Amino acid sequence: MKKICPFCTLPQIQDRKILENELVFACLTYIPITVGHTLILPKRCVATFGEMTAEEQAAVFALREQVCEALRKTFGAEGFNTAWNEGEAAGQSEPHFHLHVVPRTKGDTGIYEYDPRQFLYRPGKRPITPEAELREVAELIKANLARHG
Repeated sequence: MKKICPFCTLPQIQDRKILENELVFACLTYIPITVGHTLILPKRCVATFGEMTAEEQAAVFALREQVCEALRKTFGAEGFNTAWNEGEAAGQSEPHFHLHVVPRTKGDTGIYEYDPRQFLYRPGKRPITPEAELREVAELIKANLARHG
């Protein structure tokens, strides 16, 4: 039986969206390493980077630049951790490619030492952020985007 993709089926994902274009979208994760921890996904459900078209791959990284700029303006991000887990052996938790963008500032309390397979998805290791809080953060980012372009 094929695993159901939460990114394609959960209605909360729509509330967490901060940016999108024709091919990809960005939304907040429910277990953030830091506030503003964002996922960038193709709208088409594919498991790996290689399954995306060249256009989808380019769109992921183009949207990453927009997300980073939004996180700089909204949270004063000074740097970013950007990565994805591909394949079960690498810690991929869902059958839909997603690029993590974690905003960082000097002295933040996010994770520094990690097992790469557990860094991005750590069930039971980080608290789940309430949906209402995620919606507030998403609205804050979108408001900043509207204000600053």
